[in-house]
Amino acid sequence: MRTIIVGLYFGKGDFEASMEELHLLVSSAGGEVCSAITGSRKAPDAKYFIGSGKAEEVKLEAQMHHADMVVFNHSLSAAQQRNLEELLGVSVMDRTGLILDIFAQRAKSHEGKLQVEMAKLEYFSSRLAGLWTHLERQRGGIGVRGGMGESQLEIDQRLIGDRRRSLQAQLEKFQRQSETQRRARSKGSRLNIALVGYTNAGKSSLFNHLTSATSYAADQLFATLDTTTRKVYVEGAGQIVISDTVGFIRELPHQLVAAFRATLEETVHADVLLHVVDAASDVRMDQIDEVNKVLTEIEADHIPQVLIWNKIDLTAHEAGIERDEHGRIARVFISAKTGAGMSDLRAALVELVETHTPQWQKNKKQQDEWLEDPRFRKD
Repeated sequence: MRTIIVGLYFGKGDFEASMEELHLLVSSAGGEVCSAITGSRKAPDAKYFIGSGKAEEVKLEAQMHHADMVVFNHSLSAAQQRNLEELLGVSVMDRTGLILDIFAQRAKSHEGKLQVEMAKLEYFSSRLAGLWTHLERQRGGIGVRGGMGESQLEIDQRLIGDRRRSLQAQLEKFQRQSETQRRARSKGSRLNIALVGYTNAGKSSLFNHLTSATSYAADQLFATLDTTTRKVYVEGAGQIVISDTVGFIRELPHQLVAAFRATLEETVHADVLLHVVDAASDVRMDQIDEVNKVLTEIEADHIPQVLIWNKIDLTAHEAGIERDEHGRIARVFISAKTGAGMSDLRAALVELVETHTPQWQKNKKQQDEWLEDPRFRKD
């Protein structure tokens, strides 16, 4: 699908990096970016967001390139989206809608599909009033046609409400199952580690390297959505539990954070977070901030984290461990692709197990070892 991307600079943030990311999002969704239009304003225009003059520029560009769609690097109101589609004569999508579309394409598990559908319903339910242009039209009758005097908007709101309640009940069932599995894992003396990070930072590649798993990993945004958990034996540390979670992105739609809260529970209940960073990215510090914002939103900002600077094969960084002023591990420099620094990471895991395993778990592990000792067995 031939796509034109549009972005405005309002004086804040790294605008070029944001537009480059939008280009990658469109490509990840299967679109082809044929042109990019940028500009600057002090504030969004109420009718067209970008103003009437810039909207006419986009219209001419769309006609010249025979574009099928225009994607905005911003959140549009339903009215703005409708006004732009009427003027441009092509489909218009905002950044939130694009990310939701990518999630819908990538969700593989039943739970993941339910979570995406819930997020899309949240997104569209807040836009119904602006999308409908026939609110004065009334429907009578029974069933889905609605009762006497019920408008099309009210029918749609009722249908969406019914579907959301059904989805919520199914997701709560999944959440109870996950909680049961999590409690079963916590009965052991294993440290629970969650991999978090910006999308395309290399979490899944690192997860595969550590666990010898075969999770899908690709050089694209949101390559994987479903949380995968594995037990792995690390010499000197014993067995630990590692979870690979969905990647984050700037301006991650709130609907997705809410819908994927059950999936992100693995992050909330982890003992330690390995925050995977793309060391080759020029905006890695901004990406770290964006990840920390989401961690705060899901109330996981209190969990100790270690920065894993991945992709050092693309930088001048050397493999190794960097410590803070208190001697604690602050950063580990690795390349999941080449394997550089993986021995340092395993050494760091041994130290993390010793540092963050609760004392009751250490006592239980020691008791289990005693029970296994033939000298203490009762024949």
